[in-house]
Amino acid sequence: MDGVILDIESRVIGSKKNLAFLRKNGKIPAVFYGKGIKSESIAVNLKAFTSILETNGTNAIIYLNFKNARKSAIVKSIQKDILSQSPIHVDFQAISLKDKVEVFVPVHIEGVADGVKNFGGVMEFVVREIKVEALPENIPQKININIDSLAIGQGMTIADLPKIEGVDYLQDPSTLIVHVVVVSSEEGKSSGSTEGGGTVRVQDQPEVIGKGKKGKEGDEIVSTANNAAIGGSRE
Repeated sequence: MDGVILDIESRVIGSKKNLAFLRKNGKIPAVFYGKGIKSESIAVNLKAFTSILETNGTNAIIYLNFKNARKSAIVKSIQKDILSQSPIHVDFQAISLKDKVEVFVPVHIEGVADGVKNFGGVMEFVVREIKVEALPENIPQKININIDSLAIGQGMTIADLPKIEGVDYLQDPSTLIVHVVVVSSEEGKSSGSTEGGGTVRVQDQPEVIGKGKKGKEGDEIVSTANNAAIGGSRE
């Protein structure tokens, strides 16, 4: 995965009024921290940051452009406004490009299972993110799986995932990711049906960002998928 550059500016930790002023001017308050380094309070441009997420995903290597150096990092967590869902705070964690990291990568489903399309089955998306270990530059943005051939009663596990050079899957190989099941009679009555008489309930693709706890600087914290085991703790 290629890195992207993001300009930062230093900031002083202040009141909610100061934070609101930053956000009103198109900036997101953030913090940069890592093992063995002093955490720094910074701010980044909202449009530039959201563009990075949309184009590269939450596991992108981001080179934070400080005055005297560029420092490599990944997004550790994001706080989002409850109503607008716009990012309002970001945690960046320092990484070394020479050390492997553990991150969660989203699964992307391609195609329509034969058991759903032709036999009225239901596809259940069981695991939406896969924990992997890789050098930062080898982290995939997503893992694609094609389910066209799956019949009713069949599924795919981590052992069935495509091999990606430089990437190790860390979860049990027998972990079920997706499978096709028979629709119960009660479920068939309550759900919409296809022309073939079956019910198709294909869930949306996984969100890269999930709901979390409240943050120190206010509003809702949303953790990224990659709560990476990089080493060290937040200061």
